Amino acid sequence: MILRPYERAIFKRYLLPQRGEGFIFVAAAFSFTAVMLGVAALVIVMSVMNGVRSDLFDKIVGLNGHAVVQGFGGRLDDWRDLLKEVKATPGVVSATPLIEQPLLTTFNGRVEGVLVRGMTVADIRGNGVLNGKVLQGNLDSLTPGTDNVAIGSELARNLGATVGSMITIINPAGRSTPFGTVPREIAYRVSAIFEIGVYDFDKAYVVMPMENAQLLLLTGDQVGMIEIKTTDPDKVGEILQPLAEKVAAQAVISDWRSMNSSLFEALSVERVAMFVILSLIVLVAAFNIISSLIMLVRAKTRDMAILRTMGAPRDAVMRIFMAIGLSIGVAGTIVGMIIGFSLLYFRAGVLRGAEFLTGQPLWDPSIRFLTELPSKPDPFEIVGIAVMAIVFSFLATLYPALKAANTDPVQVLRYE
Repeated sequence: MILRPYERAIFKRYLLPQRGEGFIFVAAAFSFTAVMLGVAALVIVMSVMNGVRSDLFDKIVGLNGHAVVQGFGGRLDDWRDLLKEVKATPGVVSATPLIEQPLLTTFNGRVEGVLVRGMTVADIRGNGVLNGKVLQGNLDSLTPGTDNVAIGSELARNLGATVGSMITIINPAGRSTPFGTVPREIAYRVSAIFEIGVYDFDKAYVVMPMENAQLLLLTGDQVGMIEIKTTDPDKVGEILQPLAEKVAAQAVISDWRSMNSSLFEALSVERVAMFVILSLIVLVAAFNIISSLIMLVRAKTRDMAILRTMGAPRDAVMRIFMAIGLSIGVAGTIVGMIIGFSLLYFRAGVLRGAEFLTGQPLWDPSIRFLTELPSKPDPFEIVGIAVMAIVFSFLATLYPALKAANTDPVQVLRYE
């Protein structure tokens, strides 16, 4: 907003507290603080919500693919031919045969439920989610016939196992004998410990070569599913529709939306709800700006009347008060952005400090799914938050500015 020299002089004078106008200044300070806190809260919450969704999507989909082809009864017999057909489907980037089976493992008297995941050696070493998260050991040691496995960090912690420990995996569906079914128990050496960052995965996954998993589960040359990654996860249904029709007689295709629908839908609803609730803080700040400007107009009515008698037009008076309100909104938005980004940058330290002061774990991985508090600011959302705050501030200036511009010098100065 462009102001004339005399308008700038009046604008600067009215922004600073004058004698007897302390209450007006306090109201303006509250308006500034409300805008600042509202913008900071929106930046922090929306960035964290984006980070949570992005991290969950990257780690869950990165490990489980955009879709899976699962055979009826949990088994795919002619999986090699099906694998070729999947890879030949337009839009499919990669296809990985898998075996996944919930079992039990024991170590030093401790028993934990696990999810055994059998993968080909090439897929184990080429999986970016696993390779980038190895804490101890080496995934290269996972080769068929060596009885080496990799386990999640939370599972290792619960079992008390380290690299080199011998854990026993129990398959209840073992050999049939005249005395009943004897569970199958095989000892494996922990050769690597990984931390994906998703608590449910880190506390359950045991990764081993495909051949070892087939031997443990007595499945022969079968796999449980084929994991698929596509060029566009948002269009996975359209991409795999032709394949779903071809394999309808022997398998079913489930995409990442159906497999994790409740989780991602809950995140979307929570994200919208938090945005609406926190936007109310900025709206309240706008009402504070209105109230502080109205008080300022009442206090400066005589000044406006004198200004009008000196030839100042109505629009000049309006610009002065609109500039005051806008300056509060813009300053609050800028400071709020700085505070929001600063807290996001130091979020780990802030979280630890809050946990120390409250004595409560504020980010429990068993509840939050992720082991660390993520953050992913969206530039478009940040711009939208700033624009919303400034627009609210601008709208809040209109009524007080019109009130000041409509000051009648004759009525005000009649008895002066």
